Amino acid sequence: MIKPILILVLINFLFYGNCFSQSVRVFDSNDMQPVSNVYIYNTNKTKTTTTDQRGTGNISSFNISDTLVFQHPAYKNISASYSSIKNADFLLMLDKKTIYLSPIVISANKWEQNRKEVPSKISAISATEISFENPQTSADILGISNEVFIQKSQLGGGSPMIRGFSTSSVLLVIDGVRMNNAIYRSGNIQNVISIDGNNVENVEIVFGPGSVIYGSDALGGVMDFHTKNVKLAYIDKTNFSINAFTRYSSSNQEKTAHFNVNFGKKKWGTYTGITYSGFDDLKMGNHDNIEYQRQEYVDTYNGKDTILKNPDPNTQIYSGYNQFNLLQKIRYKPNNFININYSFHYSNSSNIPRYDRLIQYDDNVLKYAEWYYGPQKWMMNALEIKYFKKNQVFDAAKMTIALQNIEESRIDRKYRSNELRTRTENVDVYTANFDFEKNIGNRNTLFYGIEANINKVISSGRTTIINAAESVKSASRYPDGDNNYKSYAAYSSFKSNISDKTTLVAGLRYSYIKLNSTFLDTSFYNFPFDKIDVNTGSLNGSLGFVYRPSDSWQFNSNLSSGFRAPNLDDIAKVFDSEPGNVIVPNEDLGPEYAYNIDIGIIRNVSEKAKIDLTMFYTLLKDAMVRRDFTIDGKDSIMYDGVLSKVEAVVNASGASIYGASFTIYSELIRNFSIRSNLTYTYGRDDEDIPLRHVAPLFGSTALTYKSKRTEIELYANYNSKKCFKDLAPSEAQKPFIYATDGNGNPYSPSWWTINIKSSTKINEFLRINLGIEN
Repeated sequence: MIKPILILVLINFLFYGNCFSQSVRVFDSNDMQPVSNVYIYNTNKTKTTTTDQRGTGNISSFNISDTLVFQHPAYKNISASYSSIKNADFLLMLDKKTIYLSPIVISANKWEQNRKEVPSKISAISATEISFENPQTSADILGISNEVFIQKSQLGGGSPMIRGFSTSSVLLVIDGVRMNNAIYRSGNIQNVISIDGNNVENVEIVFGPGSVIYGSDALGGVMDFHTKNVKLAYIDKTNFSINAFTRYSSSNQEKTAHFNVNFGKKKWGTYTGITYSGFDDLKMGNHDNIEYQRQEYVDTYNGKDTILKNPDPNTQIYSGYNQFNLLQKIRYKPNNFININYSFHYSNSSNIPRYDRLIQYDDNVLKYAEWYYGPQKWMMNALEIKYFKKNQVFDAAKMTIALQNIEESRIDRKYRSNELRTRTENVDVYTANFDFEKNIGNRNTLFYGIEANINKVISSGRTTIINAAESVKSASRYPDGDNNYKSYAAYSSFKSNISDKTTLVAGLRYSYIKLNSTFLDTSFYNFPFDKIDVNTGSLNGSLGFVYRPSDSWQFNSNLSSGFRAPNLDDIAKVFDSEPGNVIVPNEDLGPEYAYNIDIGIIRNVSEKAKIDLTMFYTLLKDAMVRRDFTIDGKDSIMYDGVLSKVEAVVNASGASIYGASFTIYSELIRNFSIRSNLTYTYGRDDEDIPLRHVAPLFGSTALTYKSKRTEIELYANYNSKKCFKDLAPSEAQKPFIYATDGNGNPYSPSWWTINIKSSTKINEFLRINLGIEN
């Protein structure tokens, strides 16, 4: 305790020597960082003050005989006499609460609001949790919640699944801008890893349909990433800070380096964050994994493919990749009414091997010599302007305009083939949002806004003849002409605190979707049409109640609807899904709709324990599913030189999904706490066929020790098996990525891992994190 106090005294002397002695400095006892927004008052509350960004609170108005109370929602309250504070050189350290969930969320209505007034289930991941867990990618950040299931077909992947929905049916949002675009596919995707997790401040996950606020795609939930903000100076001094770290992981030889710098004056400032990560081939665990081992691989030498034995079958040869990320932010705050933020995001990866295809066999021979995603490039320019001057129309207004450029490609070559096929997509996404907040009296708030989203897609295909060193045009993944996807919407949400114990939230949104797609070159496929047009709209609503009979209990109920309009990938894709099957366009495909009810119970026990139980039921109508199909009266066509059965995405009659999630946090004894999560989901369509993205039962249990300088967590992650009868038909046709049961059918076995992580604060400038996983 003495050493941290001496460090704080030195910092106070060096950097805050000009502060009055009547100013108290408040720090986090664990990481010794200043704590802002601490409410300080005397016992009869006649005098109050609040700490600023530097953790400084002016207590000059307090009497020397006063007892001061320090209160913050994330920390345990402390009472101290004025004289004892003076004897400690006006330095005070607060201990974090064991049971704490941020009282503020912004994802539910795009504005900050009290979490206790939100009927939706929300899981928040803080900057402290991200720093401690040290996730390799942003997909792994979502896994910290232990309520989002992360599927990985390859090391360079991470497809989040929420309540039986995934990929294009769950929405990714970063700094208020939706990332989902017109080519987000129904199969698993890895776009989330384009977000630099090392520049993420926190994440909020909204479970259940979010279409009222976010429109199409938000059927299962919304994952809202907030990147680090530019910190301005509170006084005339410059707010300057530099942070850097390196990370090494043995399982995939990860080598990550990150650097960020903040420079802030009173009215303007900048933030720059840079990350480079390199991953070698992943090495899996050696316990009960024989069916997943990589026994052989294809090596190409002097233009000839050869199948070689893998010297270490636990090493997933051809799974490594690297990635570079840059975040640049500029903030300008000319006065208290206007706040302007510009952000530039850039992410670029190397080739990312498609590992699940590289282990695929055809007649007992590896099918592919090469199969990888080309460099995944994502760039976003975004401008956000907030205006806080009240008038009759709004109390606060926000305009967000963004331009995203995405480039994706797929490159494959079959074993001993002379043809290397490349299919490339370039997407430009233009987004404009105008959001408003208006308080009506002391208990009611109106949120409303309008949105426009325009996608332009260019799809092309080339085949390179390797020996001839030439390339020719080949079939593209999507139509090779003009591809436009446009969405326009208006929404309104009303929140009323009917009483101190009851909150009502109701919302309504109308969305209009227009899609145009054209085939220019029809020589590759003889479809009975050369153009696809979609015009559709949807009206969605929500109605939620929150009842708080006491500080210890909270009951939530929420009715909501959502929709997903077919995008370019759903309606116009031509792609082989597995051997002998090919997906073809379906010009008659329509939207799917979700109707959901949530029931939630939250119980707090004297700030020592917290229990959170949420149950849900979702009815899916006109569900988009893959089924046998005919094209021009034919149930099979020639694709890639193989007569393949025709399939298409069609509207099924419906589906049902239900489940529950359970979380408990509890402080056992001083410095020790326990946390456990469990999530169960079940889903079938009207033909009693399992839905593809319903995750098996999964959860996590952790025992945590926290002291002033050290945190240690021993935790277990676990996952139940998924039997053959619970696999969707499309998954049952992929035995090469599953284990085999006693009947020779594919299935996913259960598993569990024991892990330990620790974090130790060496001094004010150095922290060391260590972990042993699996």
